[in-house]
Amino acid sequence: MKPSKTLALTLAAALAAAPAAAPSAFAAPDGNIIRISKEGANKDSIAFSIAPGGAIGKDFVYSLRRNLEISGCFKFTRNGAIKITSSGGRIAVSGHGQAFAANVRPGTPEEQRSQARSLANSIVKKFAGVDGFAHSRIVLVKKNGSNDAEVYTCFPDGKDLMKLTGDRRAAVGPRWHPDARRIFYTGFLRRNPLVYILDTAQSKRTLLAPFKGLATGAAVSPDGRSCAIILSFQGNPELYIYHLGSARISRLTRTGSASEASPCWSPDGSKIAFVSDTTRRPQIYVLPAGAKSADKPRRLTTRGQQNVNPSWNRKGRIAYATQRSDGWHIAVMDASSGDSSSKLVTDGGTWEHPSWAPDCRHIVAARDGILWIIDSEEEDPPTPLFRKAGNWTSPDWSAPLK
Repeated sequence: MKPSKTLALTLAAALAAAPAAAPSAFAAPDGNIIRISKEGANKDSIAFSIAPGGAIGKDFVYSLRRNLEISGCFKFTRNGAIKITSSGGRIAVSGHGQAFAANVRPGTPEEQRSQARSLANSIVKKFAGVDGFAHSRIVLVKKNGSNDAEVYTCFPDGKDLMKLTGDRRAAVGPRWHPDARRIFYTGFLRRNPLVYILDTAQSKRTLLAPFKGLATGAAVSPDGRSCAIILSFQGNPELYIYHLGSARISRLTRTGSASEASPCWSPDGSKIAFVSDTTRRPQIYVLPAGAKSADKPRRLTTRGQQNVNPSWNRKGRIAYATQRSDGWHIAVMDASSGDSSSKLVTDGGTWEHPSWAPDCRHIVAARDGILWIIDSEEEDPPTPLFRKAGNWTSPDWSAPLK
C-alpha cells in the first residue's frame, strides 16, 4: 500500500523499478515553477591513485573510494588538492600542508572493507573537519510478496548486506536503538502485529511486550529509556510511550476515528513528531513527550496533499515524504517553524521513508524498490545504495558504531 493508506501499519508498497532522476524543477498547480533549493557545500578535490596490489585488495579500493564519494565532501579530479596514493600495502594521504599514512593489513574482503571505512572516516575528519559515517549501518526491508518481507542491514557503501530474519512473514518499519546494535521492528509472527527487538550483536530476537491488538511504529528515545509506539489495545490506534525499564505505558493522543503512525523523537527527547489523518489526509504533528492525552498536538505540515514518514535529526531538521502535484518528494523542514521552511530535496516520483545519516546532511530513502542516498545540501543526483535485485524499502540509518 502507498503512504496514503493504512497509516497504522505504515506498509509502503514499492512500485516498478525505475531509476530516479536528478533534482529538477517541477510545475505547481497554478502553473508556476518551483525549484528545489539546497544550501550548497564546497567540495575539496581528490586525486585518487590507488590500485589493488600487495595487501591492498579490490574490496579495500572500492570501499575507500565509495565512502569518500558518498561523504559529500570531495570530488575526484586528476590533479586534486588532496593526493591519495599507495605503495605495496601502505596508503599515503597528503594535501593542504597535511600528510599521514596508513598500513593496510591482509585480510578477508570484509576485513579489508572495514579498514577502508576507518581510513575514509580519518580523511573526512582531517580534511573536511566533520565526522564520517562509514561505520554506521542501514537497516532495510526486502519485500518478497504482500505478506513476506525480511529485515537486512548493510553499510552505507552498500556492502556487507546481512539478512537478520527468515520468517517469510511481513516485517515493517525497522528502527535502530541509539546503541546502533538493536533494531525494533513490527513483525507478523502471531495473529496480530507486534514489536520485536533484534540484537545484531548476539543474533537473537525478543518480543517487546505481548500487547493486545496492533503494536507498531516503535521508535526508541535518544536516551534509550522509552519508545514511542502506536497501540490499539484501547480501541483506536493511538500514540503511546512505553517505558522500557518499568513496562509502564503513557497515552499521548486521543483522536477518535483517526489513526496515528510513524513517531520519531526530537534530538533532546522532549518532543515526538508523528503522523495523523485527523483531517482525512495524513499530516505531521508534534507533541511534548510528557503530554497528557487531552493536550492538542501542533500541526507542522500544511503544504502538499499528504505528508508522512518524518525523521528528525540532531540539528532540529525533519525530513519527510510529501505528495505534490507531480508525485511524492522528500522534503526537509526546520521543526521549530514547520513546513513554511520546507525545501524539496528530490524531484517528484514515488519517494518514501527518508532517514537521516549521522552527519545530519545525507538522507537514505526508498523509491521504486531501490534505496537512494540523497545529499540535502548539494544538487548532485541521488545515488543508489546498491544495485541488488529485489524490492527494497523502509530504511533507517544508525548512529556510528563506537
